[in-house]
Amino acid sequence: MQSNEYGATAKVMARNMSHDAIGEGKTGPKTVEELQISGATQKEQALKIMNLMPRICSDENIDRAYKRVYANKGAPGVDGMTVHELKNWLSQNREQLMKQLMDGTYKPRPVRKVEIPKPNGGVRKLGIPTVVDRLVQQAIAQTLMPIFDPHFSTSSYGFRPGIGAHQALEKSREYVQSGKVFVVDIDLEKFFDQVNHDILMNRIGRRIGDKCLLKCIGRFLRSGIMDNGVCEVQTEGTPQGGPLSPILSNILLDDLDKELERRGHNFCRYADDCNVYVGSLKSGERVMATLVEFLEKRLKLRVNREKSAVSPSRSTKVPGLPDLVEWMPHDSEIEY
Repeated sequence: MQSNEYGATAKVMARNMSHDAIGEGKTGPKTVEELQISGATQKEQALKIMNLMPRICSDENIDRAYKRVYANKGAPGVDGMTVHELKNWLSQNREQLMKQLMDGTYKPRPVRKVEIPKPNGGVRKLGIPTVVDRLVQQAIAQTLMPIFDPHFSTSSYGFRPGIGAHQALEKSREYVQSGKVFVVDIDLEKFFDQVNHDILMNRIGRRIGDKCLLKCIGRFLRSGIMDNGVCEVQTEGTPQGGPLSPILSNILLDDLDKELERRGHNFCRYADDCNVYVGSLKSGERVMATLVEFLEKRLKLRVNREKSAVSPSRSTKVPGLPDLVEWMPHDSEIEY
């Protein structure tokens, strides 16, 4: 049976959803972030936003992040610290924390693995960061959101301020009423567990040129999962449960949105759940085949072929509904 602390942690994810070096000891760029930046042209690099860490570490941003983490409550991480203890910890350690973030020495703790039941059966795996790591993630998410969100597709409804699953429902009805009576329902297999770190960091690096920030995000991705006292090193995935994962998922899947827009499709995407609305079964089967190829080859994501289908709209769920709406807070509660 789901406990209150895990239920609160699930809401945290909805409100917000190893080694640091690759090829260590070899010559040339070592980290994923450095590899991405070194491959950019001078013009591309000039368009990147630099020196973001001072903005992340500003008193105003940290205070906002603290208030959000405290308001979200949630269960403790591996160190046992609760949100009620964070204020006192921050008053004593703020200067050291800011120094570590600014000089690139901050190292996140592993996340605590928990499982909560899904409304429709099965379990949802969450990785619960420490409250300090949640504070840092929230501070980063608040800074990334105004940079990336204006460029996201209007057909992306998940984990964005002011919009959500209910708007996706209304839009899907519009598509069906316009004659798009078949739905291509794409189900990504264990999406948050399968995110390719190199590809994700490359997508972040398209707009962000702050090496210190990129290094910090990379460390969060590779911080590991603590399960029964054993830390599992993460080489892929972005665990659900922290404030940073939702925006990172949207950054990665924005490639899918842009490809669907390029093809002129009507679609609704809510996090890793995407429905494309078409006029016939034959068109749907063609769209399904090409999208599977795009997702698996371009983004290195696995499509669950058993759950993905082309169906009449009346028999296909709307992205994010009903399974997400049953346990998520109202969309207006998602803030950055």
